[in-house]
Amino acid sequence: MADPSKPENGTDTKPDAQPEGHAEQRPPRKRHFFLRIDSWIDSTLWNAGFRLAELWEDITIFFRRFRARGWWRILFELLGEGLTLGTAGSIVMLMLAMPAFEATQGDWRNRGNFAVTFLDRYGNVVGHRGIIHENSVPVDQLPDYFIKAVLATEDRRFFDHFGIDVFGLFRALTVNAQAGGVVQGGSTLTQQLAKNIFLSNERSIDRKIKEAFLAIWLEANLSKKEILSLYLDRTYMGGGTFGAAAAAQFYFGKSITDVNLAEAAMLAGLFKAPAKYAPHVNLPAARARANDVLTNLVQSGLMTEGQVIAARRNPASVVDRAQIESPDFFLDWAFDEVQRLATRFPQRSLIVRTTIDMGLQKASEDSIQSSLMEYGERFHASQGASVMIENGGAVRAMVGGTDYGESQFNRATKALRQPGSSFKIYTYSVAMESGMTPTSTIVDAPITWGNWSPHNYENRYEGKVTLTQAIAQSINTVPVRLAKEKFGIQPIRDMAKNLGVETPIRNDKTIPIGTSEVTVLDQATAYSVFPADGMQSRRHGIAQITSYDGKVLYDFNRDEPPAKRVLSEKANSYMTQMLTQIPIIGTGRKAALDRGIVMGGKTGTTQAYRDAWFIGFTGNYTCAVWFGNDDYTSTNNMTGGTLPAMTFKKIMDYAHQGIVLKPIPGIDNPFPVQKPQTVAAKKAQTSADNPLPPLIRPRSLSVDSTKILRDISEKLKQAGPLAVQKVAAAE
Repeated sequence: MADPSKPENGTDTKPDAQPEGHAEQRPPRKRHFFLRIDSWIDSTLWNAGFRLAELWEDITIFFRRFRARGWWRILFELLGEGLTLGTAGSIVMLMLAMPAFEATQGDWRNRGNFAVTFLDRYGNVVGHRGIIHENSVPVDQLPDYFIKAVLATEDRRFFDHFGIDVFGLFRALTVNAQAGGVVQGGSTLTQQLAKNIFLSNERSIDRKIKEAFLAIWLEANLSKKEILSLYLDRTYMGGGTFGAAAAAQFYFGKSITDVNLAEAAMLAGLFKAPAKYAPHVNLPAARARANDVLTNLVQSGLMTEGQVIAARRNPASVVDRAQIESPDFFLDWAFDEVQRLATRFPQRSLIVRTTIDMGLQKASEDSIQSSLMEYGERFHASQGASVMIENGGAVRAMVGGTDYGESQFNRATKALRQPGSSFKIYTYSVAMESGMTPTSTIVDAPITWGNWSPHNYENRYEGKVTLTQAIAQSINTVPVRLAKEKFGIQPIRDMAKNLGVETPIRNDKTIPIGTSEVTVLDQATAYSVFPADGMQSRRHGIAQITSYDGKVLYDFNRDEPPAKRVLSEKANSYMTQMLTQIPIIGTGRKAALDRGIVMGGKTGTTQAYRDAWFIGFTGNYTCAVWFGNDDYTSTNNMTGGTLPAMTFKKIMDYAHQGIVLKPIPGIDNPFPVQKPQTVAAKKAQTSADNPLPPLIRPRSLSVDSTKILRDISEKLKQAGPLAVQKVAAAE
């Protein structure tokens, strides 16, 4: 008999069946659960979409009553497009503003927290930097006519604009168009302050955009009084002075609070062109400029003609002082170094002994200036820069441009320019470290790397050449072939960094021939490794920092680690052997020094002749020279073997007069050999082809005199700082 508890098919009943007397409750199956969820989602989404469509239709019907027709439609279409373009423009402006605002991060007022007196390597005062708080005068205490003279000349609407004077800009554009040239500037006083604090004098659209955003930022974060105070304290005023208070003391020998109207007008005329109107350099021009300032006072309605007539009739006179040459480009760089080092001690009033040699500095400045005056127009070159480093790392001279008063942008430390073939030393140094020698041969022939095919100068190829021939003749295909077939790009980048290049090097296959930008200081630092026998250059501009009470806070020889080896002795020897051939058989023949002084170096010329370099060294000094244009326009076929090489020769010939020559490591005969001349040789020198005998530069000092002076120099280096009273008297 069948069991009634089991179904006929023999399957078991559910174990949780309800007892008799309860209603049967069957649990929902899982599929029914998911079907209900799917149904709910479908219905919800459909209802939401339906209601949104209804809502949109209602909105459309509502706004139809506002639909413009005819001319009104054209107006609203233009407004709509304007709103769209305005939104896009705002996004673009925000993207442009972000790099500018990065400059405001950190303690941007830090320059004002230091009062630094700079000494040269021998202890002579050569300049000041920072704000000297004892001499800085609050705006409220300045003469009223001085403030009016500054505002009438620099920014008449200073208290009305928000950092950018739109009306003043249009007025300047109109006046300049009528005059057919730039006779009136459109920059506000706030824009000028932004440039002085955060930016350089580089003439570019990028700089002007940043300047505008930073001016608005200053207006939003500072009061008008604070902006005016910073402007009067931070602007370069000529003669190595910064700020109106220092300028009044320098030019008139009195406090800014005591200047009369004529003197105030002369000071106000210095803000835009301190080099051109500095009264200790060109008093007639300074007085003419002051007269223009007085006219501005009258035209702006701030003073009457009757109030300024006495100042016109009795123009200001200045303190009779000799022309003071201040190495301003170097001091700007040294001041940055001081701020970096000064984080380790609390003092803010400092005396800094630098490494600058004013004799070498003057020779470098004169050489750059004379080269541009003589050949600048011919080569279409307007700017030059140079750095000289003594063996051991001390920076002895730095020229950052042709005129500091016109542009404070330091082209020696901040301008990033392509080095051209002068960059090849890093590729060849890697080759020497990898086991190659100056006599190793390689093929000079056309080469393609990916989609790039470099060419030699004039598209000439020499076939099989030695590495010495390749670097001497500045062949392009050889360093590219070395990188492609031997060791790649990364070792070259590492070598540049090890030799002292601080600018980041691009990771690009074109860098073996010098497409990655560097500074003049970078190149001088790297090349100075070779006369140091492969040891780290340790370039520096600060020898010692002391407080005004005589405490030595920093000493380079005491506080800096010793130099590390960055190039093996063998590789360095091979490099010096090759580089010393370039002035003999290569592209640097015009850089060869007088008296047969052995030197090595390398030329560099970039695409379209935008940059021309020569960097060279002796056992005593390394010098880097660059020429080009700020706007990156091409020169007139100027190569590194022309004007840079000739300027290098001028500087180094002067630097090696009357000094003990040091050998270059790796050179068999490092010193010039003076061979006795025969009678026939002397007659040959005075032949028709060479009518004048060669100029033999007499020795400036005897060996004994030089030794005595060097002993004195070493004692001065070890001597303590001057007392505060003596420093003040020297100033």
